[in-house]
Amino acid sequence: MVDETTPPGRGQRLPRSERRAQLLDAALGVFVENGYHAAAMDDIAGRAGVSKPVLYQHFPGKLELYLALIDQHTGELEQLVRDALALSDNKARINTMTRAYFDFVGQEGAAFRLIFESDLANEPEVRRRLDQIDLTCAEAMAEIIRSETSMDQQEAVLVGVAFVGLAQTSARHWLTHEAEVSKETAVRITAALIRRGFGAFPLVGRADDKSEGDRPGGAARESVGTPAG
Repeated sequence: MVDETTPPGRGQRLPRSERRAQLLDAALGVFVENGYHAAAMDDIAGRAGVSKPVLYQHFPGKLELYLALIDQHTGELEQLVRDALALSDNKARINTMTRAYFDFVGQEGAAFRLIFESDLANEPEVRRRLDQIDLTCAEAMAEIIRSETSMDQQEAVLVGVAFVGLAQTSARHWLTHEAEVSKETAVRITAALIRRGFGAFPLVGRADDKSEGDRPGGAARESVGTPAG
């Protein structure tokens, strides 16, 4: 077994879980800066301050390391979305879910680039994980949609996919224009748009022509300038 004691001047011996976290953090920086194909295990080991044998002890190859990062950060995104949708008030759910995507893309380290802008998206195992996180978040949204409307499962998932895609795309756009549009404004506008979309569908047990003011999206005349709180 490879000793995790690093060469003199290159760090210190760490518990396995802490070493793994350190390696993942170093790998994230290298992958985000260089992309998967240009990233080298030598670069990752060097950034982490360990020898290559120590890196390979934790991850047998570059793909396994990349997949571990995707698993870590898709898990974080899923939890953010589920926490938002666990709220009792529908408006708060949508506002908080929208904010979750903005918070995720704004995280230090730009982990979102591995999820939303991966240069390895055609690799089957990567593609499977990326598709799964989109579907998982859409299905979580669909549970709320079905509880509030007369939609069947597949219709609700389709709407969930649209809402999740809107939140994700808007958040990524905001990140490149944050000097011109504040985060609060971007979240408010995006959440209002999603609520309006939600309001297009009748509540369970109510007539299709019920006024939008009584639908999940809120008042028919809701302005995008209304605070998202």
